[in-house]
Amino acid sequence: MHVPDESEAPATDRDRLGLHADCANCFGLCCVALPFAASADFAIDKDAGRPCPNLQSDFRCGIHANLRERGFPGCTVFDCHGAGQKVSQITFSGQDWRRSPLVARQMFEVFPLMRQLHELLWYMTEALALPAASPIADELRQALDRTEQLTHRDAETIAQLDITSLRHDVNALLLHASELVRAEIPGSKKNHRGADLIGAKLQGADLRGANLRGAYLIAADLTNADLRTADLIGADLRDARLDGADLTGSIFLTQPQLNAAKGDTATKLSTTLTRPAHW
Repeated sequence: MHVPDESEAPATDRDRLGLHADCANCFGLCCVALPFAASADFAIDKDAGRPCPNLQSDFRCGIHANLRERGFPGCTVFDCHGAGQKVSQITFSGQDWRRSPLVARQMFEVFPLMRQLHELLWYMTEALALPAASPIADELRQALDRTEQLTHRDAETIAQLDITSLRHDVNALLLHASELVRAEIPGSKKNHRGADLIGAKLQGADLRGANLRGAYLIAADLTNADLRTADLIGADLRDARLDGADLTGSIFLTQPQLNAAKGDTATKLSTTLTRPAHW
């Protein structure tokens, strides 16, 4: 009998739960529902509920092939974790907001909430795949099942969800899972939770098993740093240098975080992550 290894388990759960974006079955919701401001990430201002001028009639991006060159790197690091197609095809049963403008406002309200639900599911699938977190596997599975059920509720119910409370409860489990994993690393571990490390010089730093939850690592130099088993949930890695860094086994690191950073062919990654094309 084949027993899935640590790298396969999250992919299996995520496929089953539909946590991978399927833009072909979405009505371009991220390009309409969400606002963005002119900055290093976006070339223009856009209000929530207003379609991006680059969104075409077929809901495809007209500049998808050269978003970075056109000043929209923020779009290249966004991931709805499958919330777009869930809202488009399940919550609203395939109703197109252009052809059914009466549902547009509610659809745009539900999408950001669904994205948060799918993000929680994404993290919980990873936690369930961590052998060290097995003592709380039952609690994680129950929380995952409850959250997954919420994603199939009607639009009115989803719009009324107390997402803040749900995130608080799930985060407590994710933190517990992280602590169990990092406890296996010998010696003292760095605690940089929520720390301002913008532009920090951390070349070759020993951050194995470190708590970097929510840390601001924008433009930090992590060249050749050891980030094995570090908790990176919510860490801002925009323009962080990861050349030669070892990120194998890092906890809760997502593809969008990697896409926002800068690395090279020597950067070591877990098998569940893909080396960004622009590195």
